[in-house]
Amino acid sequence: MSTSESAASDTATCLRFRVDARDAESAEIAAAEAFAAGASGLEELDAEEPGSVTLLVYAPAPQAERVRAAVAAAAGVRAVARAEVCPAVDWSAAWRAGLAPIVVSPELVVRPSFTPHALAPGQAEIEIDPGQAFGTGGHESTRLALELLAALAPARRAGASVLDVGTGSGVLALAALRLGAGRVVAIDVDPAAVAVARENARRNGLGERLLLVAGSLDALAPLRFDVVVANLLKRELLPLVPALMRHVHRESRVLLAGLLATEQAEILRAFEAAGLHRVGVRLRRDASEAAWLGLELAG
Repeated sequence: MSTSESAASDTATCLRFRVDARDAESAEIAAAEAFAAGASGLEELDAEEPGSVTLLVYAPAPQAERVRAAVAAAAGVRAVARAEVCPAVDWSAAWRAGLAPIVVSPELVVRPSFTPHALAPGQAEIEIDPGQAFGTGGHESTRLALELLAALAPARRAGASVLDVGTGSGVLALAALRLGAGRVVAIDVDPAAVAVARENARRNGLGERLLLVAGSLDALAPLRFDVVVANLLKRELLPLVPALMRHVHRESRVLLAGLLATEQAEILRAFEAAGLHRVGVRLRRDASEAAWLGLELAG
């Protein structure tokens, strides 16, 4: 950012910038990078050139430069405009209006603290408010990971040991506990994310049941888990395959999200070479029509 942009970000609640991508797949990758870095939303605009895609990316001011840098580095992005202050909007009201309880399954609901929800018999909930760490259940990648967890057979979930890689807000680790897991370990390389996950665990009454680790997978003892869940972008996930496999046993399930549908073949090749195969797949489309992928793998 320039000095003027930095000064504006000190007082603005939201910044936005325009992104020109080479084609639809490049735009999907840019969108994935934006959301992973902390973007709050995006719009697709009319492109100037046939086949190209133009996006308008929105981000909270404190995360705007990180989002802009992540998008600029994405493959297929031609240009990223300077950030500008968003038009005057009551972002607090708009932010809350766009959030609602997410019924993941008959057993699980994820909701913000300010939106009540009447639970059905036998239904548990997790309370997560948007904040600095990724993962409220609203984004398609997080929703896919939650659905994969909930779809595991109850006998496989009951008392299971679970490893949540790249925990962010901690929502997946907390969901695993609500769904009956026994021992859950959540790890993230970002200490700020670990702090957010710890607070979310405390607010949900699960602080004593969740082990949080700040660092890489190398920081973990060579323990093996019944379920490993990773909601990570392809560029984050692929280098971790050998380390992930050190925490998997013959009966484990590996649940993957944060991936685009177009990346499925490459992801499967990497894990098949490590000894896992696909046993389940889910797809969800976001508001920009990007297709997100959820995978369940087993040995």
